[in-house]
Amino acid sequence: MIERLQISHLRNLTHVNLVSAACNIIIGANGSGKTSLLEGIFLLSRGKSFRHNQPKRYIQHHQNSATVHAKLSDNGTLAIQKQADATTILRLNQTTVYNQSILTEQLPTLLIDPSTMDMLEQGSASRRQLLDWLVFHMKQGFHPQWVAYQRLLKQRNSLLKQRRHLTQVQLVELKSWDKGLSSHAALIHHYRESIFEAWQPYFSESISQLLPSYAQQLNLSYHAGYDTSIALDIQLNERLEQDLQLGYTRIGNHRADIHVHWHSKGPTEAIDALGDTANQVNKALEANLNVKLPVLKEQAANILSRGEKKLLITALRLSQLPLLLNAENDIDLTIQGSKLRATPVVLLDDITAELDDRAIEILLSTLAQLPCQVFMTSLTADILPLVHEYWSEANVFHVKHGDILLA
Repeated sequence: MIERLQISHLRNLTHVNLVSAACNIIIGANGSGKTSLLEGIFLLSRGKSFRHNQPKRYIQHHQNSATVHAKLSDNGTLAIQKQADATTILRLNQTTVYNQSILTEQLPTLLIDPSTMDMLEQGSASRRQLLDWLVFHMKQGFHPQWVAYQRLLKQRNSLLKQRRHLTQVQLVELKSWDKGLSSHAALIHHYRESIFEAWQPYFSESISQLLPSYAQQLNLSYHAGYDTSIALDIQLNERLEQDLQLGYTRIGNHRADIHVHWHSKGPTEAIDALGDTANQVNKALEANLNVKLPVLKEQAANILSRGEKKLLITALRLSQLPLLLNAENDIDLTIQGSKLRATPVVLLDDITAELDDRAIEILLSTLAQLPCQVFMTSLTADILPLVHEYWSEANVFHVKHGDILLA
């Protein structure tokens, strides 16, 4: 858990030095700097911003770098400095380290903010990252395999972009890369699949709380990005000509995805879901024709309302925490040979603008029961009575023009 947080020259946050509690509420107007505080924590954990990839976009004007430093409850310290040229300096307990994953292990962060509320309609990357966040923190062997896979994939795509026809030497080199990709892909898929299966019941429980009317109709499916019954290198070889024409690798772990499916309860609901063809089906039924209506299956994003999608995405993220924190299950929860020891930090940005009162209450009550730390932002103090029902000693901060003061 973060005990003290220091941020320098990040957007309009010139110098921030605050002592945090298990629950922290940051209140301020739009543009005051409250989201920037969450951005700083996320930057420390992930090595990147959730708003802009380029450091010069979030480093304060006329400054060369932005720095975030945190003292943890176990007296450990984490620090990151991002320079305008994208150079990064990382420190763990005053010692320079060279892999962001080391800090990520020490400070798991889960973000729920307005920008994540469109992940059902976006490309597969955000949904794949949702699963990989869990796998990273729960499977020690996943990250080295993922890094090695990405390195080989980058080399392969670089060659595909340069050439439409490969020499014999290049073909031999490509086949060697494909063998490596296939080996890493099999392990990555194994890790993802095992965590996905463990995640399913937690997702179902979260749906029953946030979207009870859909409790029996929404389910998750995992797609590996390729046919896992056949070695990836064999499939890559079969598709080589098409990949050369397109200039990139079309199948593999990097194309994996998570889908949320909706299915109808029965014939009546199936007719309703048919839309324009429903009248035709009803006429056929009235004519006593032998019409058999199957249970319909559809992407949840095509069925749910905007508000329901927000609740679904909240359920997806919220359901990850109990799984991550449940040390009693049968899957491997070890990191570097020990039980998961880091307290997850949940970042909630302006949730009152995205969720209704009932959903907010379920979200807060669930978080209050878990051993995690919460930082949440709000435009007004209206949320404080509800927060104090669950965290009697929550810290309240007011932000104005980049200055953050404890209330």
